[in-house]
Amino acid sequence: MTPDPVTPTVTYRLQLQPAFPFAAAEAAVPYLAALGVSHLHLSPVLEAVPGSSHGYDVVDHARVRDELGGEAGLRALAHTAREHGLGLVLDIVPNHMAMAPRYNHALREVLREGPDSPYARWFDIDWSAQDGKLLLPVLGGPVGQEIEHLQVDGDDLRYYEHTFPLREGTRELPLPELLDAQWYRPVWWRLARTELNYRRFFSISELIGVRVEDPKVFAATHGKILELLSDGVIDGLRIDHPDGLADPDAYLRRLHEATGGCWTVVEKILADGEPLPAAWPVAGTTGYDALRHIDGLFTDSAGAGELLGRYRLFAAPPPDRGGHWEATARRAAYKVIGHELATELDRLTREAGRLCAAVPALRDRAPWALRTALVELLVRMEVYRPYASTDTTAVLTEEAAAEARRAFVVPEEAGAVDAVRDLLLGRAGASAEHRAFRDRFAQTSSALRAKSVEDTAFYRYVPLLSATEVGGEPGHPAVSPEEFHAYCARVQRDWPVTGTVLSTHDTKRSAEVRAAISVLSQCPHRWGEVIGEPGADPQVTWAARQTEFGLGGFDENRIREFLLKHVREAGLRTSWTEQDPAYEEAVTASLSGEPRVAALRGELAPHIRANILGGTLVHLTMPGVPDLYQGTEGEYRALVDPDNRAPFAPQVEPSEKAALTTAAVRLRGRRPGLFGDRATYTPLSAEGPTAAHCLAFVRSGEVLTAVTRLSLRLTEAGGWQDTRLPLPPGRWRDLLSPGREFEEHARVADLFESLPVALLVKEE
Repeated sequence: MTPDPVTPTVTYRLQLQPAFPFAAAEAAVPYLAALGVSHLHLSPVLEAVPGSSHGYDVVDHARVRDELGGEAGLRALAHTAREHGLGLVLDIVPNHMAMAPRYNHALREVLREGPDSPYARWFDIDWSAQDGKLLLPVLGGPVGQEIEHLQVDGDDLRYYEHTFPLREGTRELPLPELLDAQWYRPVWWRLARTELNYRRFFSISELIGVRVEDPKVFAATHGKILELLSDGVIDGLRIDHPDGLADPDAYLRRLHEATGGCWTVVEKILADGEPLPAAWPVAGTTGYDALRHIDGLFTDSAGAGELLGRYRLFAAPPPDRGGHWEATARRAAYKVIGHELATELDRLTREAGRLCAAVPALRDRAPWALRTALVELLVRMEVYRPYASTDTTAVLTEEAAAEARRAFVVPEEAGAVDAVRDLLLGRAGASAEHRAFRDRFAQTSSALRAKSVEDTAFYRYVPLLSATEVGGEPGHPAVSPEEFHAYCARVQRDWPVTGTVLSTHDTKRSAEVRAAISVLSQCPHRWGEVIGEPGADPQVTWAARQTEFGLGGFDENRIREFLLKHVREAGLRTSWTEQDPAYEEAVTASLSGEPRVAALRGELAPHIRANILGGTLVHLTMPGVPDLYQGTEGEYRALVDPDNRAPFAPQVEPSEKAALTTAAVRLRGRRPGLFGDRATYTPLSAEGPTAAHCLAFVRSGEVLTAVTRLSLRLTEAGGWQDTRLPLPPGRWRDLLSPGREFEEHARVADLFESLPVALLVKEE
């Protein structure tokens, strides 16, 4: 029997890996309990590819990972956590498994037995393509060049570290015939882009899509997780990438029923203004929407616009290659759908052709026209994907269709757009084949959005790097206090125990780095004076200098790694698969530390401090359940690579941020009702000449948060002067500066006398 659902007050994310197994997490429990969190938030724990530093490459859903200490180690961790008043929340991966037959038993059986294997239903494989063989893009070159490295080893075919099971009765065949006789075909890895016939995670061929929409597959892949929930080992779940699933609505309903409604958040990236589907039985998202709103509070709108102008003068990027956000994102989408996701586009085109041929009104559409229509509709998707429970016309709009039609020279051919749209809107049929086509379009749309926006356009459009974060809106980076309050009111009303974050294992830059960079939106002219010479690539120089500023120094190795990732993700002059060594060397060799950048960082230190402390306090007291990424209770300056693979290390150095974090987290633990699903959120407005620089709100009439925003602009305006913050009736005690109390109309200058933030609790 599953225990009654538990809602965390604050979660703390730990990245498990062989270098930081369950035993190490268990040793950290006393420290984390003293910090005041309610739950440890664990990265995936099921059996993964040996040596994996992240665990998202699952190979066996029935086993807890041996390299972490196995199920006994997990249960010991849970026991110790309970003794200290903590629970566990687990990250699970329903969308994909590792494409590693050496370790993935289910996949191995499919390779051995083909579509008749009982495990064939697990994987999203198009057996109608590639002559009924599963393509394995593992060879270093064309098979003719690599055949001498393909060897029979017992009942396996071996290629370096790869092993593939042989079809029964084929091991004695000559090698060419043996290869032809298998249910799979090892091919040059470059063929994955255009020939692959299995669904994968985005464009990562090493991760094969899993069909959890099949009830038997769901049961097999979730049995261990449900057992751990039933036994009280874990209390809640984080769902990785539900947008990759065929039907997220149905999956989440099935999961909710199976778990008894445990606290569950989904890694759902919401576009600006996009609501989370109301039908989803979840607590909310993992928090990237909160991250964008918090970061936006500390970004100056006018200054961001001026910074964009200076960026255009310095780097001279064409509008569609980094000079204009919408054009850059659109160009990136065309590039990704025609290159990285070409095989997914081909499958959609084939399926659209078959469906159109079966409907008299839609017949006689050429494959090229259907392909063009699909491309033009996909690149105009402004959200990740449509869902069965939402109105598809709201995301596949008539305006988008009208734009798509203009891509056709001959107006009559533009009817392909209407044909495809009719299929997607359910106007042309409601058969299983039609539903499967709509699901596949949605899955492809999700992959396209992630790859084109977050993994491409964010590396091309770089005027303000703090805005190019997961879930961000670089074209509109600033959030006004009014917008922030409206967002918090919606969260408290609709998703009061959703997740909120500032740093995660996927954020491109930690909150501290972004907080520093966002200060530049308040002084674009000063940034323009210190950035230095353009270097080998002005766009890259601009991004590298902002990274140097955000990190607080020029760490040559880390900056070099950042630059290589940056230019390869951008894909303008080099890429991960088509590298230009000469260009990469020129870019990395042309940059060194810029003393003027370091000097400016020092001058702006008080304003960086205000952003860091302000963002931290808002995160910990706004509606939702805050998640602290490991180490972020103190100063944490990190880039996604390589820092997101670093083992946990306690923050032992005392700091203002650590003291603030501890005070706020412990307050939530002592008085959870003030922040939970029955709490209230009330905005407060300061009064006076610089009132716009104070953001304040009250939770449940008992806790008051006040922070300084755009502190450099505030200083230039002459400081707080006689600006006051009207407090609700009563006496208010400052948790961050013991001994200080306030009543009625507090002078903001007094409120922020020692810190640029205040956390007040009403005295009983």
